[in-house]
Amino acid sequence: MIVPVVQRWKNGRDRYRPAGEVIDTSKYEIAEMVHDRECKEFVCRNHYSRSYPAARFRYGLYRSGELVGAAVFSHPCNDKVLSVFETDPLESTELGRFVLDDSVEANGESWFLARCFEDLRKKGIKGVVSFSDPMSRTTMCGEGEGGQQVIFGGHIGVIYQAHNGIYLGRGTARTLKLLPDGTVFSDRAISKIRNRERGWRYAASILVRYGADVLAENDDSREWLDCWLPVLTRNSRHKGNHKYVWALDRKVRKHLPESQAYPKVLDGLTYQGLKMRQEKLIWM
Repeated sequence: MIVPVVQRWKNGRDRYRPAGEVIDTSKYEIAEMVHDRECKEFVCRNHYSRSYPAARFRYGLYRSGELVGAAVFSHPCNDKVLSVFETDPLESTELGRFVLDDSVEANGESWFLARCFEDLRKKGIKGVVSFSDPMSRTTMCGEGEGGQQVIFGGHIGVIYQAHNGIYLGRGTARTLKLLPDGTVFSDRAISKIRNRERGWRYAASILVRYGADVLAENDDSREWLDCWLPVLTRNSRHKGNHKYVWALDRKVRKHLPESQAYPKVLDGLTYQGLKMRQEKLIWM
């Protein structure tokens, strides 16, 4: 870590707590969430991606009846993501979203994640995979480094390292299309619009929100994208997310490779820039 803090989330922006705090577990409860509504609202409000995966299992962290954290375990778009476990894909899962707000003490993540893993093990889940995104995001304009406002400083998976995750290196490098507020306009959204697949209207409405003309039923989708994508998005090269895995079954652990050296450096922000940002945003 750059400074002794841990990352939290609030209204789509990263926040930080002083490291070394100890959570008072007697003040918290963990419950599996059967439906998406409450969990999705919390995740989309607080996580920088403003998105929610296809959930298989959801767990909420509550304090005095208030939801202050959520762990969403999902199934990836491609089963190859789970192939490292050498099991039926349905016997493993991806930690798609892990969000604690900035009121939860520093070691709350480790405690919460351990309880989730305990319950998943009871359900027959043998392996968990998760990714951390080390690339910072900025708005297209505003105050901050380089005249841009940093909305997400990036993270290398410190909590996953603390939880003894096996580090398997980087995922696939790719080019992201960033909207003016720094969020990603996904390749899947572009594909839906281009091919008029289910959900294309919602995907198109995102670009309309930033100034694109409404995509009418008789408009050529490809021409519309060719017109508005260069105007409303900017390309950002991403080196690939960091991949971590955990075996919840001893037999599965035998087949996993040894962990590579944990990453310690973020992409994007300078060392000094990130240090100043974390110190400024620390929750006291």
